[in-house]
Amino acid sequence: MGIIASTLRKHRLHTVCEEALCPNISECWGKGHTTFMILGDICTRGCRFCSVKRGKPSSPDPSEPYRIALAVKDLGLKYVVLTSVTRDDLPDGGASHYAKTIHLIKKLSPGTIVEALTPDFNGVKNHIKIVIDSGLDVFAHNIETVERLTPLIRDPRAGYKQSLRVLSYAKELNPSIITKSSILVGLGEEKEEIIQALRDLREAGVDIIVISQYLRPTPKQVPVRKLYAMKEFKELERIAYTLGFSYVHAHPLARTSHKAYEAYKAVIARRRPRDGS
Repeated sequence: MGIIASTLRKHRLHTVCEEALCPNISECWGKGHTTFMILGDICTRGCRFCSVKRGKPSSPDPSEPYRIALAVKDLGLKYVVLTSVTRDDLPDGGASHYAKTIHLIKKLSPGTIVEALTPDFNGVKNHIKIVIDSGLDVFAHNIETVERLTPLIRDPRAGYKQSLRVLSYAKELNPSIITKSSILVGLGEEKEEIIQALRDLREAGVDIIVISQYLRPTPKQVPVRKLYAMKEFKELERIAYTLGFSYVHAHPLARTSHKAYEAYKAVIARRRPRDGS
């Protein structure tokens, strides 16, 4: 972990692993997997479950994509996740910044697998295409919660159906790309609503689903309505697999990026017989 931390400081980079005090940081960093936070740390939206700072962000740092690519090469990372705040202030929502970062990582480290965990880009298909065409391996976008709770939990500019469209567009633009989403539980949803959200995600072609417990970051965010037992996560995992997901990670401490490499390998393994490889 010390080498990764010092390299990140050297290149002036930030990771979600550190910023969010992720409980899985030792496991992921020990395996050569890291999640980089790009496009600054100020979000233009105000979701009620999230503690990220909101306001008017500064302009993106044009050197950031290259600095990330250099860090990935220096560390010999196997799997990299790029994520960001939502940048409604940018003409393309930051899509070109994602694409440039992915392109440079692939150029300097061709063997590194890259996942992009993106905002919704206001549902603009052409902006999603910029990211899809960048050479990434996994496209992720989080639906966050069930349809009924979306207006109460997420920013008004977000939307349940809009997030589903984003995931559908990714699959439409590149049918072979792996897609992924995540649901937080404990916000006041019913079991049937979770199952319906899972059905909707499968209808959108999503391959990987992460189901995790909502934990209130600070008193400013919405309270936890329920703490799910491990047996309930196991039941949701079983249901998700019966609906056709290629990989399900259901656990109280699951995060979208946790076990990302394992999920990627599982999807590839399931595809091989059909591809004849």
